[in-house]
Amino acid sequence: MRIKICGMSDQRRIDEAAALGVEFCGFVFHEKSPRNVTPQQVSRFDTHGMKRVGVFVNQSAEEIRSIVRLAGLDYVQLHGERSAAAVEFFPAERVIRVLWPSQYATRQALEKDIASLAGTCGLYLLDAGMGSGRVLDWQSLRGLSFPHPWFLSGGLSPENVARALSVCSPDGLDFNSGLEISPGIKSREKMAETVAVVRAQERPALSSMGDTVNGRTGDRS
Repeated sequence: MRIKICGMSDQRRIDEAAALGVEFCGFVFHEKSPRNVTPQQVSRFDTHGMKRVGVFVNQSAEEIRSIVRLAGLDYVQLHGERSAAAVEFFPAERVIRVLWPSQYATRQALEKDIASLAGTCGLYLLDAGMGSGRVLDWQSLRGLSFPHPWFLSGGLSPENVARALSVCSPDGLDFNSGLEISPGIKSREKMAETVAVVRAQERPALSSMGDTVNGRTGDRS
């Protein structure tokens, strides 16, 4: 299970996330956000091998390209309609496309957009609203088909992530406000607890896979 912690803004918490085995580190480039950072700040952060993701909201392609270069980003995460024009400037495998299921009148309409964006991204992220802390209707996401791996986001926390994983089956999890002491300030304890919960959910699945490989499914007596 891939884990991404978004809205990072200080070296100490980045160090702690990396030590926990987090794979993706997200930085928000949006002036209205309490988690906003500058490319200059991010350029000085040591992310210890974590993939550096820039979160953009309606910036021009030129501005995004400049920030990617200055901040040393590995991925661009695109919100908003104007940002859609920027995808042609980046390799698809480096683009995370954000979709908000609540904006779709039907499941079929959401599935249509998932399919239509397949050639312009390498990852998807389903969210309830950028940094809103709202939780998605996980049941409504069950069984959705994606041509690429997808992240579940939206109000995930140590308290609810196990339930989310029991309802739908994302390839990754994106955490933000649910791990904060206050907007923009992550909690070391919450990060550690969250990673522990996610890894605990993975162990039964890995154990079951091992039993199948060893021919020990069914009766264990």
